[in-house]
Amino acid sequence: MDLIALAVPLFLLALFIELFIDWRRGTGFYRSNDAINSLSAGIMSTTFGYFTKFLSLLVWGFVFAKFALIDMQVSWFDLSAKGLALWVLAALAWDLCYYWQHRCYHEYSILWAGHAVHHQSEDYNLSTALRQSSTSFLFSWIFYVPLFVIGFPLEVLLAVGAINLIYQFWVHTQLIKRMGVLDRILVTPSNHRVHHAQNEGYIDKNYGGMLILWDRLFGTFEPERDDDPVVFGVRKPLANWNPFWANLQVYDYLMFDSLHTSSWRDKIGVWFARTGWRPADVEAQHPKQRSEISSFKKFDPGVSRGRRYYVLAQFAIAIAGALFIADLFANAGALPVLVPCLLLWAQLYTLGILSEGRSHAPMVENVRLIVVVPAGAYALQFTSADMQLSEAGWASLFIYILASALWLRKN
Repeated sequence: MDLIALAVPLFLLALFIELFIDWRRGTGFYRSNDAINSLSAGIMSTTFGYFTKFLSLLVWGFVFAKFALIDMQVSWFDLSAKGLALWVLAALAWDLCYYWQHRCYHEYSILWAGHAVHHQSEDYNLSTALRQSSTSFLFSWIFYVPLFVIGFPLEVLLAVGAINLIYQFWVHTQLIKRMGVLDRILVTPSNHRVHHAQNEGYIDKNYGGMLILWDRLFGTFEPERDDDPVVFGVRKPLANWNPFWANLQVYDYLMFDSLHTSSWRDKIGVWFARTGWRPADVEAQHPKQRSEISSFKKFDPGVSRGRRYYVLAQFAIAIAGALFIADLFANAGALPVLVPCLLLWAQLYTLGILSEGRSHAPMVENVRLIVVVPAGAYALQFTSADMQLSEAGWASLFIYILASALWLRKN
């Protein structure tokens, strides 16, 4: 049972409720462009994961089979007092490993490159929770290997890992303020808002997934203070709505420094250094101006109302497509979803540049509509017999393309 997949409808419902409350109160916690960019990153992470998540499962399964110190059985984890205690132990062990994974992701450059996308949003709401990296699979599995060496069963750890991730969804909100004693024990919205801040005193604090006790124990806890309101985002802003660039931005910076330093040691070392470190010769030749909180402004390029409505309508179609792909993957595996994923990724890219108001964006969107979409629909017949379009399906596709192109031309 995929707990995260089951939780997705609840995530979307909660997001729409928060959006409605934000609209009614006029609090301005949501901007459509930022929220769409966050959700686009989340959709990319999920769909890209269809082709990558098996890697961690293979490694974990191998470690458990060959190196487990205790032969724990899944049957031990029942609803008896002993079984429940084992479930709690597994959940605590996972949360501790998550703390160190999360902390290392902030402290080392190559790991931060994969995690930065989650922090790039300059708003803070439930859409931010779904803003996830497409490249974190490269290293995240490493931090949980000790649990498989101990002997916790794969099924148990996947379950507690999913619960840990689901828990973290609700803390991405500004609607819930302080929670009293719970702020001292659990990761709460107040504690996690600090973690997403770019304020000097808040940076690299509050790494916990479910328990803030780990931060208190290891010296990384910082409370939210009224005299230092949180400014969300990262010190080097993303400054665009392209979900692909969101995932590649920090890798690009590291590659630049690696290519331009004259030291062979630094060419390699820049990837594994502490976050923010740069080779001295590169820093001297290509200095980076440090951003100031006092002059910070959210990235918010102006586009017409008609363009915004077009993007919203197309993004609603993208969400429907993502849900369709999720169901198809659950029933048929990775190969049949390859072409639909490529079509979805192309759509998310063009919606990003349309939201930026780039002059070439309408042309790129027309290429997607007139060339990419029909070509993808034609290619579907070679991946699965069930995916072939009927005459009515082709007619519907033609109407979608024509209506979209006409709407886009007017905006």
